[in-house]
Amino acid sequence: MKLKTMGVVSSLAIMAGMTAPAYAQDEGNEDSGGRNTDIIVTAQFVEQKLQDTPIAITAVNAEMLEARGQTDTAQIAAQAPNVTLKPQGQGSGNGLIAYIRGVGQTDFIYARDPGVGVYIDDVYIPTLQSSLMELMDLDRVEILRGPQGTLAGKNSIGGAIKLFGKKPKGDGSGSVEVSFGSFNDMKVRGYGDFKITDTLNARISGLARSTDGYVKLIDYGLSHPTSNVPANGSIGRAPENGTMGGRQVVATRLALDWQPTDRLNVYLTADYTSQTGDPGAAVLIAAGAPGIPFDPTSQNPALDTGGSGTPWLRGKDGMAVTIGCQFVAAGPYSCDTPPSGYDPRYISYANYMDAMEPTVTSPFKPYYAIPKNTFKGWGAHSTVTYDISEAAQVVWISSYRKYESTWAEDQDVTPVGEAQLNNINRHWAWSQELRLNFNLADGLIDGTVGGFYFKQYGEYEARVDLNYVAAPTPIDFIHGPDETPSESKAVFANINLHPTDNLTLTGGIRYSKESKAYKYFRRNPDYSAPDAASCANFGPWSTSNCALVGFLGYSPPPFTGNRVDWRVVANYRFSDALMAYASVSTGFKGGGINPRPFIADQALAFNPETLTTYEAGFKADLFDRRLRLNGAAFYNKYDDIQGTKLVCPESALPFPCLRPENVGSGEMKGVEFEASIYPVDGLQFNGSLAYIDFEFTGPFDLVTGTLTNTSVPIDATTPYTPKWSWSVGGQYDYEFENGAELSFRLDGAYQGKIYTTSENTPFSLVDSYFVANGRLAFTTADEGWQFYGEVRNIFDKYYFNSISDASNSLGIVTGQPGLPRTFTIGVKKNFK
Repeated sequence: MKLKTMGVVSSLAIMAGMTAPAYAQDEGNEDSGGRNTDIIVTAQFVEQKLQDTPIAITAVNAEMLEARGQTDTAQIAAQAPNVTLKPQGQGSGNGLIAYIRGVGQTDFIYARDPGVGVYIDDVYIPTLQSSLMELMDLDRVEILRGPQGTLAGKNSIGGAIKLFGKKPKGDGSGSVEVSFGSFNDMKVRGYGDFKITDTLNARISGLARSTDGYVKLIDYGLSHPTSNVPANGSIGRAPENGTMGGRQVVATRLALDWQPTDRLNVYLTADYTSQTGDPGAAVLIAAGAPGIPFDPTSQNPALDTGGSGTPWLRGKDGMAVTIGCQFVAAGPYSCDTPPSGYDPRYISYANYMDAMEPTVTSPFKPYYAIPKNTFKGWGAHSTVTYDISEAAQVVWISSYRKYESTWAEDQDVTPVGEAQLNNINRHWAWSQELRLNFNLADGLIDGTVGGFYFKQYGEYEARVDLNYVAAPTPIDFIHGPDETPSESKAVFANINLHPTDNLTLTGGIRYSKESKAYKYFRRNPDYSAPDAASCANFGPWSTSNCALVGFLGYSPPPFTGNRVDWRVVANYRFSDALMAYASVSTGFKGGGINPRPFIADQALAFNPETLTTYEAGFKADLFDRRLRLNGAAFYNKYDDIQGTKLVCPESALPFPCLRPENVGSGEMKGVEFEASIYPVDGLQFNGSLAYIDFEFTGPFDLVTGTLTNTSVPIDATTPYTPKWSWSVGGQYDYEFENGAELSFRLDGAYQGKIYTTSENTPFSLVDSYFVANGRLAFTTADEGWQFYGEVRNIFDKYYFNSISDASNSLGIVTGQPGLPRTFTIGVKKNFK
């Protein structure tokens, strides 16, 4: 692989020398000549041009975000190779699934760290739940692929997503934008930039958005009156009970930039976000008898809800209602006759209700989860920069962030109360980072040294109502509030040596020390403790929640560890048009303790996972910058991979399993290309191509065909990692004689098939799909007004963002469908 890569680099060097004239790269981000522009990034602590930075980076500025109509964090992944960003499903609230080059995390809970670091103005956002953000008043987004163990620091083992807000200029500018679209999607956003004093500038921005849900909640008893399912609502009314996927968001941001002297700059920001809305969108894909293998076609209706005990849902004839294909509204595993007037692909029969009658062992019935999804959070950041001299600069970054998130889950997505949850996450984080940037020996050496301190505290609380667990006594309990305090300290250095004008040698190192504790609280729904004496004397099914005895206030030994990460890079500029680099870098993700033990033998720790990446790449601006082509090839050694076990054979009783474990080691090989072409003035094309191949290297159990002590197949791949992905886009800007401009843009992205579970279960497969978007905009000659229309998912492709395979435990498979085709029209007024 290295020989082939060097051959590509050498060929490009020759081509660049023959065809590309020398030029001085512009310092700004504006270029009116139909050429690729320079984007300034700070991936290596200091400002550098994207094409001079020896890291695989996708950088998107504000103009690109607007032209593509991208409005949240998950959408920016469409053009970034080997990057998968998805909104979390119904069971995880307002969060983000983030994977880069096969490394990431899906679990929202604080006991597990993200595998991709998300940063706002260089401040680390430590949880997935606060990472799915509306893009508001951004200057740029940087997506760094590969471990950023020495640069971005904490737990950016797969890569980092860095969002940078616009700084105040004090120029009196501003804008107001209003749009309306499908599903009553109404949005108002704007900003104002003004001068307070000669040294103090301010910028205020805000966003308000409201959209209806796109999955319809249908009362099955009303829509199927001849069935045995009782109606939730009044007979004669419409069967629609509400929607899933709708939300109302209000967000605001204040930025202050103070320059009291030529040497001192103080940059302060504060932001607040409030969101209310529906539960996350979810539909039932398949239902059948739980177990391995799972067959939803031959055993429907399959699940006798209650067996010989009290039914989970008593039908109109007094008998138990069974779960089966009658509740699957669409797809190959459906035997339903859905109500007319609705698209069956976007129907859910969930009712967030456990109507089971109370019993001695299940006395806390019935139970109704609250179908909502809320998020309230705020943060304050400061960056103080002081130029000690022309050769030394101090940067101090401080932050405090806090949020509370609540959401509900009807896990079976049927009228039958198989599993209902109400969840609350509370979290705060405080961080400090101090850097010294320096330049020595007339530019021969430059770099950054510094220190980092991070402290966070999280609480997770939930009503967990699991009727399916084990007859005759379901589990129905209060989880938490479990406490998860953690602390991280680090010192780091990144040094660049410039032996010649064209050659740069870089070395980076970071020492990290971490600690993380976990404290369990498990109670009955009335907050009483499970009766340990009765459980001991009369057996595990004698009273409610016997399995949870011993988990009230229990704290396992905390996880502690330290780690040294390093990075070595050599990059050489062959000409103004071509730079090539080679690097070796490492990263890690911290360990912890299983946050969801259902019995004592599941309360186990897991170790950190580590990654070493060997990478070679090039960055080329050819043909007078009409062609930009960047590429990279990489090889990863991935050890102690943290997977999620859905099957726990070590458990003596048939309890559910959702346990983190170090499942094994693996290797990834991949290539990535990004291109931007301006064949003539006013016309541009963009594209990316990514390939990654993952394979486990052990330890293997050749008898079972799985990794040792797990149910992960030997030939499995990491979750949310397509082997192939690509994107393509084009934009044409036509300028009228009076200076007005008409812009037309099309973008499309292809994602190969992925699995959503570590065990690559068959029903966790998300098929490959291609989604295209378009935008038409008219801007007046003075740039004072812009009118636009957008179409997303032009071809109305039906696809899933994620799939939850609970076929082994619940006998159901659910999915989060992507949005169908939507339309938006809007107008924007700019003030100068």
